Amino acid sequence: MSTTVQAPPTSPEAPLAPKTVVRRNWKAPIAFGVLTLGLVALVLARPHSGETTFRVASKTDFFTIPQFSVPALTTAWVAIAICALVTVVSLLQARAAKKLSLWLVAGFGIVALAGFLTWAGADGTVPLVGLFAGTLTLAIPLIFGAMCGVVGERVGVVNIAIEGQLLLGAFTGALVGTMTGSVWPGALAAMVAGALVALVLAWFAITYYVDQIIVGVVLNVLILGLTNFLYTEIMSSDIETYNRPPAFPRIPIPLLGDIPLIGPVLFRQPLPVYAMFAMVALLAWGLYRTKWGLRVRAVGEHPQAADTVGINVKRTRYLNVVLAGAIAGAGGATYTLMAVTQFGQEMTGGAGYIALAAVIFGRWDPIRATLAALLFGFTSSLAGLLSVLGSPVPSQFMLMLPYVVTIVAVAGLVGKSRGPAAVGTPYIKG
Repeated sequence: MSTTVQAPPTSPEAPLAPKTVVRRNWKAPIAFGVLTLGLVALVLARPHSGETTFRVASKTDFFTIPQFSVPALTTAWVAIAICALVTVVSLLQARAAKKLSLWLVAGFGIVALAGFLTWAGADGTVPLVGLFAGTLTLAIPLIFGAMCGVVGERVGVVNIAIEGQLLLGAFTGALVGTMTGSVWPGALAAMVAGALVALVLAWFAITYYVDQIIVGVVLNVLILGLTNFLYTEIMSSDIETYNRPPAFPRIPIPLLGDIPLIGPVLFRQPLPVYAMFAMVALLAWGLYRTKWGLRVRAVGEHPQAADTVGINVKRTRYLNVVLAGAIAGAGGATYTLMAVTQFGQEMTGGAGYIALAAVIFGRWDPIRATLAALLFGFTSSLAGLLSVLGSPVPSQFMLMLPYVVTIVAVAGLVGKSRGPAAVGTPYIKG
């Protein structure tokens, strides 16, 4: 009699180790490569054999820094070689799934800009003080708009209406400033106008759960038509009575205002510029270091959890959206009470949308959004400088430059960016 012995069941296979998903971001190397090739194409198309002179100081500084000249063609090719090297380094980092260093991005931008300016300013003088001062002037409303976007979206409300808030703030500031003969009532009225637009946005988006993007677009179109109508019917008929506002005077800070290059740019400015510096610092500190900032971020990330611990979600959103609108209104006032001192139809020119792009590029952080706004202001100032220098770059491209840089920055350099989890989502209690 034979006995059949069954073999013991085979042991289950050991669990497979989880596969590691390697995420490689090729956006920065591609953007670097495109920009480097673009610079090569410019130099090959219009080679300049002259010299470019850079002026870095003014006569009122503590001490005079002499201007210096560099060979245009040689410097441009050296800059191209460095940019190509940085592109290769970023490519290797992306292949190894390493995070791209911020210093590498900044270094590429500085070198590429130096090469481009040297090529564009051949046989001429590039006034760096004027370039950077123009950058700050053009970036001021963008920074106010970006801070409006940061506060609004951190609390969970998408604010497409920044453009309308800037435009209505500029109109109201000019109108009230002219009628009262003072900049302060004009600035206050501009802030109130921006806050009222934000209140309408909050009313539809928070109370009635209307799509926030649609409400923002509708408000922009409404304010555009309203300001154009009022400008035609009121301002243009009597400019001296309704559209000649005073301007904030420049307030130079003693000693600091006489520092070469930095002084004229940062410390010889009107009061709203100094207030802007303080506002950015205050928001950067308050958003991460105070109870207010904690509540704002909690409502924007997880409103249900915030409601559970006793935070009134709707009230928090209402208050902060209105606060953000007042900030944008103040930014609009800088158009008519500081720079131009006269309102013009559609004078914001899409600045609200660029400010919104600065919010995304800055990853919803006040400091980073400010730096992004300065970048976009710099491109506008650069376009104006190239026109003065008589650069061979076509004028149409100069007009496109700020928007091209906006697209490249947001789509090419920002990488993967995640906003507040509940942004754009209405909160329905229960």
